[in-house]
Amino acid sequence: MAILLGTYNGERFLREQLESFAAQTYANWAVWASDNGSTDGTLAILELYRQAWGEQKMHIAHSRAHGPTQNFMSLVYNEDISADFYAYSDQDDVWEADKLERAIGMLRAEMAQLSRNALVLYCSRTRYIDENNRQLGYSQRFMRPPSFANALMQNIAGGNTMVFNAAACRRLRGVDNRNDIVIHDWWTYLVVSGCGGSVLYDGHPSVQYRQHSGNVIGMNSGWRARLLRIRKLFKGQFKQWNDQNIQALVLLEPWLTHRNRKVLEIFIRARRRWLVPRLAGLFQAGVYRQTLLGNLGIVVAGIFGKL
Repeated sequence: MAILLGTYNGERFLREQLESFAAQTYANWAVWASDNGSTDGTLAILELYRQAWGEQKMHIAHSRAHGPTQNFMSLVYNEDISADFYAYSDQDDVWEADKLERAIGMLRAEMAQLSRNALVLYCSRTRYIDENNRQLGYSQRFMRPPSFANALMQNIAGGNTMVFNAAACRRLRGVDNRNDIVIHDWWTYLVVSGCGGSVLYDGHPSVQYRQHSGNVIGMNSGWRARLLRIRKLFKGQFKQWNDQNIQALVLLEPWLTHRNRKVLEIFIRARRRWLVPRLAGLFQAGVYRQTLLGNLGIVVAGIFGKL
C-alpha cells in the first residue's frame, strides 16, 4: 500500500495524521510525501518520522507543482512508486484505524470477481471534525450507484477517502493530463468509471475530515455548501470545470467503454445546442447527481447554459 500524501505548510495537524497511519490495523504500507514548498515546520516533521519509521516507510519528495492538484498528480505519475494499492491522503485529517483494512478488503473482494486488469476504486463517507477534534457530523450518504454519467456532474467522495488498485494507477499514468484536470479525486472517479472500472462507495466513514480556515475544499454538506454551489453555478465556474474535464477526457477516449464514449459525445454536443435540444441531450446522455436537489440544479444549469 502506497499512501500518497500531499503537504504544504501543514505543521499544525500533520503529526496527528501521521500517527493515524501508524495506528492502522493494516500495517503493510509506506508513505510517499510530496511537499509543495512548505515554509513552516512540515518538512522537519516529515524528517522526524522518516528517522523514526525508516526510509522504507517514509519517502519525502520536493514538488515543483503549482497547487494541490498537480502536487497529488506528481505522486500518481511517479513510477518509482510501485504498490498493489494506492491511497490519497491530505495532511490535516485523521484516518479511522480500520480505513486501509476495510478498503483493501472491499477492493480484493471485488477484484476476485473481475479480470486481472480491472480498475477498482474505493471511496467513502467522512466524519467532519473541527480544529479541536470536536465532531461536526457526517458527509451526505449517497444512495444512487456510481457511474461515469454521475462522474461528469460531480465527485461523490473526497480524495482523502480514496483507495485504488494498481490497474487504476496504471490507467491514470497512461494519460498525462495533470495540467488540465480540475482536481485529482474527481479525475480519478472520471477515469475509473469512464474506463468501465468498479467504483465502490462505502457508507461507513473512513476518515475524520478536519474543517478549518485553511481547507482547500472543506465541508460539502448543509445549506451553506448548497448555496455556495449555486453561486458558483451562476458565476460559470461549473461550466469552466466541465470545459476542463472534457478537455482532459479527450485523451482518455481510446480507453472509455463504448457506452461511456457515447455518453460523453452526447453530453458535449448537448452543451453546444440551444435550449430545447440542450435539455433533450442532457436527458439522452443520462447525466445525474446523487440528490433530487442536485438534479434540479442540472436542469436549471441546462436552461441557463451553465453546463
